[in-house]
Amino acid sequence: MPQDKLIIFDTTLRDGEQAPGIALTPDEKLAIARQLAKLRVDVIEAGFAAASEGDFYGVSQIAKLVEGPVIASLARCVPDDIDRAHDAVRHAARHRIHVFQSTSPIHMERMLRMTPNEVMRSIVKSVRRARRYTDDVEFSPQDATRSDPDFMIACCRAAVREGASTINIPDTVGFATPEDYVALLGRVYDEVLEGRDDVIVSTHCHNDLGLAVANSLSAIHAGARQIEGAVNGIGERAGNTSTEEIIMAVKTRQDHFGVEIDANTEEIVPTSRLVSRLTGYPIQFNKAVVGRNAFAHESGIHQHGVLRARETYEIMDPASVGATSQIVLGKHSGRAGFADALAKLDIVLEDDQFADAFRRFKDLADRKVEINERELRTIIRSEQDRIDETIRLVSMRVSGGSDVSPSASVRVSRGAEAEEEEFEGEGGGMVDATFTALKKAFGIDARLLDYRVVPVTAGADAMAEVNVVIRVGGFSHNGRGVSTDVVEGSGHAFVEALNRALSVHDG
Repeated sequence: MPQDKLIIFDTTLRDGEQAPGIALTPDEKLAIARQLAKLRVDVIEAGFAAASEGDFYGVSQIAKLVEGPVIASLARCVPDDIDRAHDAVRHAARHRIHVFQSTSPIHMERMLRMTPNEVMRSIVKSVRRARRYTDDVEFSPQDATRSDPDFMIACCRAAVREGASTINIPDTVGFATPEDYVALLGRVYDEVLEGRDDVIVSTHCHNDLGLAVANSLSAIHAGARQIEGAVNGIGERAGNTSTEEIIMAVKTRQDHFGVEIDANTEEIVPTSRLVSRLTGYPIQFNKAVVGRNAFAHESGIHQHGVLRARETYEIMDPASVGATSQIVLGKHSGRAGFADALAKLDIVLEDDQFADAFRRFKDLADRKVEINERELRTIIRSEQDRIDETIRLVSMRVSGGSDVSPSASVRVSRGAEAEEEEFEGEGGGMVDATFTALKKAFGIDARLLDYRVVPVTAGADAMAEVNVVIRVGGFSHNGRGVSTDVVEGSGHAFVEALNRALSVHDG
């Protein structure tokens, strides 16, 4: 194996499945394994074959049906575990047995109740037994970063003497820092490999302190050429090193890491989504590489930069991981992002229409986290259909309750230079009170014929479109208003209808 090749060892189906609440069926494990093969990881740790009949069957099915990656099974330093692992993975064209034994004082004393000599003997016997089945044997000294380094290294040297071809150094409880881990891996590289190029040093880091990816990447400089991780970083407690983050860090910063990987990065997002769906574990919005916001831009400055040149704020091409860049419309968006959104919807506005639509958009964005396509189209349609208003609604206040008569106060303006006037009204409800106050403002005796509220979106901050039809004299007039507040939307709808009536009456 060339020393500049980095092996991606994925343990989503073993350590990842150990996360609380995850229980994959054999078919689900097979589906994920097939997707991991599309991603072109080098090794799939398909499970812990000795753990249960279901796990044995799942590992066996993957070994039989998934081509490409090496298929591995974990095994304790127990003869039955090793035999069971071999029985499960032997169907694969390339297979591995991964044996582990704890080497830290607290594990040996409190959990194993074994002496260091007994631990050493179990490692020697177990690697030797696994080696009889395959020449691809991996050994892990569990809790290596809390072990006596001299004893841990002695165990690894014994494993290599017995034929282990991969020595994995687990930070089982996420205790290490990058500096500590590099120093430990450096000793392993120098004292265990001793110049050999037929043994791989590997990492397996947990994220208890949020350092799993940092520790794993740091280890590359100390000679590690295999990184173990799980898709979306799932796993025991705070999880594992994220497979996708390792892949993209190395791909994006090859100038820094100096190693090559074979992964098909365009399958990263599809793999992430499949794992999330089948495990039931959501992906945090700001998750690196695969999170919803990983390539999303709301800030007006960022949107303007990305629209001019993607590289201004994106160090990775979204398409390279199977994602797309998103301009998210929200209160921080600027004119460039708004114009880009309109262009993608094939909407063309005159300058004054654009200015009015942008003003309405910013007003709505102050009340909502994000503006979606339907809401944007509704805003634009309302602006395009808007008539010239003789009387403009400046503001409105409404009140009401179980023991208070609903009332409304509306402030209107009759032209750009006119002073604002205020009118009040009461009614059977807040919408009725608003209508009464507006009839006074317009000086029109109108009757409401039809009133409809159509939700544009769902949720507590849903945007609604209010449609009204009024009768004045012998004529009917319609109006429409859009807002996250139904009463406010009703006020704008009434104003539009009353302005239509006013134009007919004045004409």
